[in-house]
Amino acid sequence: MKELSRAIAAICVILIATSCETLRFPGVHRINIQQGNVISQNMVDKLKPGMTRRQVQFVLGNPIIDDQLDQDRWDYVYSMKVGGSEPIKVKLQVYFVDNRLSHFGGNFRPTIELPVDSVGSDETASS
Repeated sequence: MKELSRAIAAICVILIATSCETLRFPGVHRINIQQGNVISQNMVDKLKPGMTRRQVQFVLGNPIIDDQLDQDRWDYVYSMKVGGSEPIKVKLQVYFVDNRLSHFGGNFRPTIELPVDSVGSDETASS
C-alpha cells in the first residue's frame, strides 16, 4: 500500500511539472525572446541598389546566415516572441552582383515616397 501511494504521488508530481508550460497563471510575467538581427522598415529604406557590401553591412549588421555556397546572398532572420503569444518572424535576403547590392527580398518592401511637387498635382491640373 505504501509503495502504491508513493507511485501515485510520483506520477502526480511528474504530471504537474510537465503541465506548468501549458498553464497560464494570471499575473505571471513571461519574458520576451528575441533572436537574430533586428530589422526595421527604416533600415530597409536605406538600402539602395549599387551599395557596397560594407555599406549594406553598416546599415543591417552582419548577416545571420553565412552561406558558403552562395556568397552573393546574405540572409537576415529575426524572430521575437512576446510573452506567451505567437512568435513574429521576419526574413530579409540581400543579393549582390559584382560586390554591389542588386536587390533584396523577404518580408520587407521599399517604401515609395512621392516627390513633394507631385502631391496634389492632380487637383491643380484639373481646376
